[in-house]
Amino acid sequence: MLDAMQTLPMFPLGGVALPGERLPLHIFEPRYRQLLEDCLTAPDGPLFGSVLIERGSEVGGGDARTAVGSRMRITGHRGIAPGRHLVECIAESRITVVRWLDDAPYPRAEVRDWPDEPGPPDVDMSAVVSDIADLYSAIDRLAEKQEAESPPPPRFDELPMDPGDRLYALAAQVPMGQSDRQSVLAAPGILERRDALREAIASVQSIIDFQLA
Repeated sequence: MLDAMQTLPMFPLGGVALPGERLPLHIFEPRYRQLLEDCLTAPDGPLFGSVLIERGSEVGGGDARTAVGSRMRITGHRGIAPGRHLVECIAESRITVVRWLDDAPYPRAEVRDWPDEPGPPDVDMSAVVSDIADLYSAIDRLAEKQEAESPPPPRFDELPMDPGDRLYALAAQVPMGQSDRQSVLAAPGILERRDALREAIASVQSIIDFQLA
């Protein structure tokens, strides 16, 4: 069931932040400098929402945005130049946008938390883990062929106990496109998220196989 609605400052981005992921932001636009200031003094904590920009740009406004995103918490920040800040955030949970409000002085929306819909208490992850291991093996072969450095291997230890969060943590290790990441985020329940993740892995695997051939 969806939780009570609340109003959040919103930061539409060109990428998807999955729950549990850490995200660095470079803030320089005046509207987002104001968002940062307001978040840091908010009584409920330094929280804002992030959604994917489907069309348009992060700078200037006038973008088209997805309705499913993540609640973000600011964990650190520092100024790097006049009017420029580096901000460290972590995605805490999934949200859905009920209604967009005025963009003045920055984007805002009425949102609800969107926990996973009811499903089985646990889901077999072995196929997903195997898919990711096979993908990284192919990536290593491609890096060797191209005389490039291989990426760090995937981590399958210390995954979250909750199966939904575990799938987010596995998805964060897959070098997939933003539309596939959005499909993983927007999957209503655990089984749908597992299937969306496997489809995304298969798409990346086909690209790597083509390059290897």
